[in-house]
Parts: sequence; structure tokens; C-alpha cells
Amino acid sequence: MKRIYFDHAATTALDKDVLGKMKPYFSDKFGNASSLHAFGQEAKAALDESRQKVANILNCDPLEIIFNSGGTESDNLAIKGPVLAAFRDKLISKPLHIITTKIEHPAILKTVKQLEKLFDFEATYADVDVNGLVNLSQLESEIKDNTILISVMYANNEVGTIEPIVEISKIVEKHREKRQDNGNNLPIYFHADAVQAAGYLDVDVKKLGVDMLSISGHKFYGPKGTGLLYIKKGTGIEALSTGGGHENGLRAGTENISGIVGLAAALKSAQENKEMESKKVSGLRDYLTQNLMKKIDGVILTGHPEIRLPNIASFLIDRIEGESMLIKLDLKGIAVSTGSACSSGSLEPSHVLKALNYPPEKIHGSLRISLGKENTKEEVDYFLEVFPEIVYKLREISAL
Repeated sequence: MKRIYFDHAATTALDKDVLGKMKPYFSDKFGNASSLHAFGQEAKAALDESRQKVANILNCDPLEIIFNSGGTESDNLAIKGPVLAAFRDKLISKPLHIITTKIEHPAILKTVKQLEKLFDFEATYADVDVNGLVNLSQLESEIKDNTILISVMYANNEVGTIEPIVEISKIVEKHREKRQDNGNNLPIYFHADAVQAAGYLDVDVKKLGVDMLSISGHKFYGPKGTGLLYIKKGTGIEALSTGGGHENGLRAGTENISGIVGLAAALKSAQENKEMESKKVSGLRDYLTQNLMKKIDGVILTGHPEIRLPNIASFLIDRIEGESMLIKLDLKGIAVSTGSACSSGSLEPSHVLKALNYPPEKIHGSLRISLGKENTKEEVDYFLEVFPEIVYKLREISAL
């Protein structure tokens, strides 16, 4: 049976060219980049070259790149690091305040909630509209004189909506200047989780105007367990992982050289080919969406109809249960998702779709299809052939 993978928002296969670049660092070039001998310096050269490669893509200083294990670790450092630095520098005069949104990845939401539980801490979870877009005026109205961080994802991993990052950065800068005029020494930073976005959208941090940016390698055909956090020079941040002085003192532990080489190579390839790949996958996505909604009644496309990632199509299928669809499609050789893979073990309805104000009975019929560079029209046609029959049979059982 032919197997078709339509779950690229969860993870992607390692690109073969990227694997080829990684292979020498598993065995032949195995040195520790902190060692002074030739083996170590060979690894250090690969580390420095990869850091420069990523810095060129992000349009930043190489020292502003902190390599780590992925998006979750990046998000944790971006949220907790500035808070710890504020305590370290004795900038606390009242409870600190963070603003995020209701549709963030659990790596953000659970980290903010942890700070609320453990410390005298304030958090605001900003609303989004039915398309998943943040309301800029509401977001700005939530900023207080004790707000230290605003964290908004670049693009949503479940519905694909792209957030107005540049506009938010301008709001943050305006309030930063106001604080300076008022003699308020507490910094205010802007972090964007770009884990889902980096494979298709521009990640030039100067254009985006962010202070921190999270990226994860396995979302754009790089290796799992690799990621990075861009931290703008001058951002007050304290390490979570302490030990040696690796990664500018912000992420202790021997560097994963093979993984870092792979991450840099995959990001370079994704960014160089993003326009071509976006055109291809968005064409397939639109073809799938249009024909699916013709073939099946009671289908809602979630997320913004236009301001969205090119590869994600997220639907609510009426009178049906998402896990049943997933299992039936898997039996036909098609891999899809009912939402975020990081929360698929939960029986709770998707927090993203709840934030978009869909009722629970509709949310339970959620289906996310996320395409990749290897998918074809023939695969989409096969899906469009088998899926309507699956829906019909499941609805028949449900009616009984």
C-alpha cells in the first residue's frame, strides 16, 4: 500500500543533502568544539561556519545565535530568561507582567502558566478573531508599566494564520521609548515563535523587529533535536542551563555539531527555495481545499483564508469525530493530524480552535492537512477519492 504523508506541520523527513553534510560529524570529525587540539578545532570550525551561515540568513551578528535542542527549549529561554535577568539585576518593583496570546504553542502557554504559579506574576492571554489574527489595538491596550515581555507566534501551527509581527514590533518600540522618557528602567522585549514559519516566511530579524526568535530544525527538513534562539544584543537574559561557557554562556553542554551543521544547511535550503516551494504547496493546498469543500457538505476552513502559511489547510468536518477520521485515513495509507502533534495525547478540544470561538462539538471534527515539498497532485487526488467515502460511513454510524 502506498503511504502518503500530509503531516509536515508535525515534522518533516531529513533532507538527503542535509544528511550528507551531517554524516562526517557523526564519526570522522567527532571532536569536542571546546577542545584545543586539531580534532576539537575541526569541530569548532564547523560550529563557527554554521553560526555564520544562520546569522547571514537572519541578518544578525553570529554571537546573537544560541544553538539548542529545538523550539521548546528556545521558547522556555525566551520566556524565563528575561524574568530571571530582571531578578538578577534587581529591576523588580512590582509583579512582572507578560503578554502572549491564547493560540500559542504549549511551550509558551505552559511556561507562562508555570511562572504564574511559582512567582508573584501577571500574565495576559490576548484574544484573536475568528481567523486567528491578534487584535493589535487590544494587544497594545494590555501593555502596562511592568510588562517585561510580549510573545506572539509568527504563524500558527494548527490553522496556519500568519500574525502581524512587524506591526507588533512597532508597538513595542513605541512603548520602549515612552518608558525611557518616563525614567522606567524595566525593559520590554518582543519574542516571536517562528518554529512553524521559518520554512516558508522571511526570518530577517531586523525587518521583523523582534528581540528574540525561536526556530526548530525538524520543521524544514532538518534534524530533530536541533534549534536556535536569536537574542538581540542588549537583551537582558539569564541562562536556564548552567555549566560550561557554551553558546555565549546561555546554553551549557557540549554542542551537537552534526545537528547544528544539519540545522544550518536545512535553514539555508529552505530560505533559498521558499518562494518556489510556497508556490508549489499553496497550489496543492488550494486545489485540495476547493475540491474537498465541493465533495463534502458541512466543511469549514479554519484560519485566515489568505494570510496563512502556504502548506497548512485546517478543517472542521461537521457530524464526525477527528480521531476516527485519522484512523480511517491511516488505514488507507494517508497520514494527517487532528491538530498539534504536541497535544495529540490530550482529550481536550484544541485550545487554538476554542480561541477562534468554535463550539466543542465542531472542534472534535478537526482535521489538519499540512503539505510538503515531496507531495504531488496525484496524492491529493487519492485523498479526495477516499476521504468522502470515509466521511459518509462515519456520519452514517454517527446517525445510527
